[in-house]
Amino acid sequence: MDSSDKIKRLVRPEIQALTAYHVPDPGDLIKLDAMENPWSWPDSLRTEWCTALQSISLNRYPDPGAHELQAAMRRAMEVPEAAAVILGNGSDELIQMIIQTLAAPGRVVMAPEPTFVMYRQLALVAGMTFAGVPLREDFSLDVAAMLEAIVVHQPAVIFLAFPNNPTGNLFDAGVIRQILDEAPGLVVVDEAYAPFTDASFMSVLPEYANLLVLRTVSKMGLAGLRLGLLAGVPDWLAQIDKTRLPYNLGTLNQVTGRFALQHKTVFDMQAGLIRHDRADLFAGLQILPQLTVYPSEANFILFRVPRGEAPAIHAGLRDAGILIKILDGSAPALTDCLRVTVGTAEENRAFLAALTRLLPGA
Repeated sequence: MDSSDKIKRLVRPEIQALTAYHVPDPGDLIKLDAMENPWSWPDSLRTEWCTALQSISLNRYPDPGAHELQAAMRRAMEVPEAAAVILGNGSDELIQMIIQTLAAPGRVVMAPEPTFVMYRQLALVAGMTFAGVPLREDFSLDVAAMLEAIVVHQPAVIFLAFPNNPTGNLFDAGVIRQILDEAPGLVVVDEAYAPFTDASFMSVLPEYANLLVLRTVSKMGLAGLRLGLLAGVPDWLAQIDKTRLPYNLGTLNQVTGRFALQHKTVFDMQAGLIRHDRADLFAGLQILPQLTVYPSEANFILFRVPRGEAPAIHAGLRDAGILIKILDGSAPALTDCLRVTVGTAEENRAFLAALTRLLPGA
């Protein structure tokens, strides 16, 4: 039976117009496209972890509130005592829960753009309107445009990635405070890349009743775990928690998360290595005169190649065994742009060597 007619009739037009989030199969390529920590766990840690998993009772449902893991994450992420927390299956689920809590016809989700694509995607899925405010040419916040958009759209929630993805920069903290003061609804500061910067709004939570802070363990080296944290005023989180599905964090995730955070020094050391290698990779890109390279406080670097060359360079890198992210075509501000995750020193050298060969005039 042909389902196309039923799809057209039953699926909302805005869903039909969307494209599903696509993750390419890396195969055996050097994987520098997804902002992952390139370092594996030490063998001794793996052995200890496997021992910890042996005590799990998989025939029982997990702790629905993940209380022990909550306590561990509060300590690790230095959540203020007065703030409440909710844990999610990655920060994506928490973004979805925030939007579901506020969703109503005519309400607006706002964010500067370009930014994390799921803010727009999840807003449209929930039937809300998304208002994107263009960043300035240097990818900083356009404060006048943001404040004007707040007056015009009266957004129910504003998302600010800090550092921003895919640009890697930190927005001016003073401008974010202005937005907090003027916003009629919630302001969510998404700190997915917190391990790679010293800037944070976590300690600011007690100052603002409309501020929420998002964190994840994905970038610190636990991307396969899918574990995020949302912190904020208890009254707000009590409402958002109503949208959380029962048992959203499995027992394996809870036990593994607690175990990993007991060994947070290992991941802190790896984050320090990534920061060091980020500086080396940035320097290696900067010496290539054909490129415009943007400073980063995350574990990736955005760069712009000569006009029209991004698809060929991306394909050439793949042919050379290296997968990075092509952003050309995703937004006007990202024309000719590529994004590379900071890998190991060896992976970074392989990437730079291959890129150098592919650039025009090499």
